[in-house]
Amino acid sequence: MTLTDDRYGAPKVLDRVRGPRGESVLRQVDDRFEIISNGVFLMDTSDGASERLLVDAALARCAAPRPRLLIGGLGVGFSLVRAVAREHVCAVHVVEIEASVIDWHHRFLRHITGAALADPRVRVIPSDILDWLRRTPDPYDAICLDTDNGPDWLVYESNAGLYTDEGMNLLARRLRPGGVLAVWCARPDPAYEQRLRTRFADVEALTTPRPRGCPDVVYVAHGLGERPVMPG
Repeated sequence: MTLTDDRYGAPKVLDRVRGPRGESVLRQVDDRFEIISNGVFLMDTSDGASERLLVDAALARCAAPRPRLLIGGLGVGFSLVRAVAREHVCAVHVVEIEASVIDWHHRFLRHITGAALADPRVRVIPSDILDWLRRTPDPYDAICLDTDNGPDWLVYESNAGLYTDEGMNLLARRLRPGGVLAVWCARPDPAYEQRLRTRFADVEALTTPRPRGCPDVVYVAHGLGERPVMPG
């Protein structure tokens, strides 16, 4: 999706915020909402199939009967809403670095996430995901990352560490035995898939077709205990 799409009407800017990581913009086009970061389209509310797949795939492969779930990135809220709809999930922690995105869900996107955010199982953590992984002692049964467009298409350059050996170690240490890691990507990334295979016994690449361009991909990795954890 480009910033100008003749299938829709003229965009209306609902909010524009400048912060330490640049400019974040929330726009409305007809009944669709878009999040733009530093001029780059990130996501919108037109579909959400792959964001729901991110959660579905992780929970389907999770061994825990009452899983604790960590979602990296609030976005437009599709992953959060999907997680809350699963009654057997006992806790959902959402880490979001942009305060403006959290604010938009209270001001403009309540019709999407209002009920989910009010759910007592949900905690929204305003933090960088890497910082949170470094300092939290909390264990999780599933971790779903929708932080970037993919390891090779970063929203912020500082996120690069999430996909390095250090980042993978941090993720692995936060997973309980039998835990699952699911990572959303806007296009296939064979190099990242291979790195996952060095750490996890089972890695799947699930795709969601799009009308134009590459399909969205969700990498699902589990079987951590069957592969060595790299030092670091």
